[in-house]
Amino acid sequence: MSYPRRKFRYICLVIIALWFGDTAQAESAVASAHPAATLAGKEILEAGGNAFDAAIAVAAALAVVEPYSSGIGGGGFFLLHSQREGTNLFVDAREEAPGKATADMYLDSSGDFVRDRSLNGPLAAAIPGLPAGLVYLSENFANLTLQENLMPAIRLAKEGFLTGDRYEKMAGYRASALRLHKDAAKIFLDQGDVPKAGFRVIQEDLAETLQAIAVSNGESFYSGDLARKMVDSVVSKGGIWRIEDLKNYEVKIRQPLISSYHDVKIISSPPPSSGGIALIEALNILERYDLKKYERDTYIHLVVEAMRRAYRDRADYLGDPDFVKVPLKKLSSKMHADLLASSISDTEATSSSSLPQIGSRQKGADTTHFSIVDGLGNRVAATLSINIPFGAAITAEGTGVLLNNEMDDFSAKPFTPNTYGLVGADANAIAPRKRPLSSMTPTFLEGTDRIAVMGTPGGSRIISMVLISALDFMMGAGPIEMVSSKRFHHQYLPDQIYFEKDGLTSSEQESLSKKGHKLKESGRNYGNMQVIVIDKADGSIDAASDPRGEGSSLVW
Repeated sequence: MSYPRRKFRYICLVIIALWFGDTAQAESAVASAHPAATLAGKEILEAGGNAFDAAIAVAAALAVVEPYSSGIGGGGFFLLHSQREGTNLFVDAREEAPGKATADMYLDSSGDFVRDRSLNGPLAAAIPGLPAGLVYLSENFANLTLQENLMPAIRLAKEGFLTGDRYEKMAGYRASALRLHKDAAKIFLDQGDVPKAGFRVIQEDLAETLQAIAVSNGESFYSGDLARKMVDSVVSKGGIWRIEDLKNYEVKIRQPLISSYHDVKIISSPPPSSGGIALIEALNILERYDLKKYERDTYIHLVVEAMRRAYRDRADYLGDPDFVKVPLKKLSSKMHADLLASSISDTEATSSSSLPQIGSRQKGADTTHFSIVDGLGNRVAATLSINIPFGAAITAEGTGVLLNNEMDDFSAKPFTPNTYGLVGADANAIAPRKRPLSSMTPTFLEGTDRIAVMGTPGGSRIISMVLISALDFMMGAGPIEMVSSKRFHHQYLPDQIYFEKDGLTSSEQESLSKKGHKLKESGRNYGNMQVIVIDKADGSIDAASDPRGEGSSLVW
């Protein structure tokens, strides 16, 4: 179909929907972690694309301008809503372990975990899924061609983008690792130094890679010249990739998790994300309380206790559903929440050590996020990642592809914390072609009068951030309040409340300490949430990008 016909069809669909559809949208919105990516989404929507076209453009643009958060060498989750079909779908483009991966590949001869192997260099890289995810969206949902949707990203890679304060901070954090690999250092550093804000990053090889993906519909990346280049580069540096690993990669289409909190419908991410089930479990626990009646310190206490129990179950039960049986029905049930809530005191903290030990049951980031809504009411919440900033700090020579280090999201050794301090058991052990457990939590909230499209990066803290903002939404907050909420976090182990700078007042800290909680303040603010809220009555939209980041939101 030619571009003019595609655009004409899109315009006709908009007119029909506005004339006949009770829930049609007159407005569109994009909220992403970088202004250039937000503009890429707007450009595609105005060219006749829908929300799914825009998702391809935004994801690819972020892969160029946020190399510390996502990339073509990484993966992600896409939560989709098709307004015409009235359906929701979850696209799992998560990375997976190479075929030669083994459960003990990061242990030394004494059986001790060697963290550097799972974080830096070729052994840390799982097989990328993002290109396959973009191709799937293009083939099944898009109005425009893949070439058209990738053009903004190709242009950004060719012409370059100017770095900001966030880039400088992230590059500084990973500078030593980047310097170990000259190809990555040449692209992302300024002659070996951390670039100051205003430095132009040009990625000509990446532009050619994106063009090759567009022309071949992804085949070059997974079975052609690009695939061979990547495998040769990884193997030459000591990695274990094989061409078969790329050829065998497939996007997984899964059904989103659906639950409710009072009269709000929750639609969120299923395994291999732990985000949706942990969010639902925490909300099921909190549904037993009239949270509005509590003082702020007790409210925080109750939310923390719900987090504690949800993260405990995350560690014990969750993994790739294609490899382990995940008891979703049990974990998401109101009866299970009743049992968990029965041990919560309003006045006293629970010790994590007093909860059932992980493994005692019977056997049976830095990441990025964007939200999009188009004029027809289609919506996308997508969270993408290469894991910690700049992933494995290594590029595949001649491709510009920065590789992820998502292998660290596996449980390399039972009960040994990963880089985010998360522990896990056998359910998330390393196995060939298995997908590591993730905390990414793209989510839709559907109330009686409003709909929220939301998500955030933040490693293990993603789930707690989405939980806090979801509760804000249910209490009437708008997007700016949701993305600006003060953040606190508990993940079962370590047994402490971690809170962002100025996230708790001194009186709240004193009260929580008296209840028996251990507190630890971060020296910085964290998270980069992107939220769009739709008013169901008139179709109007409001959007916000987290003030902690450098992103932007546009409504038009």
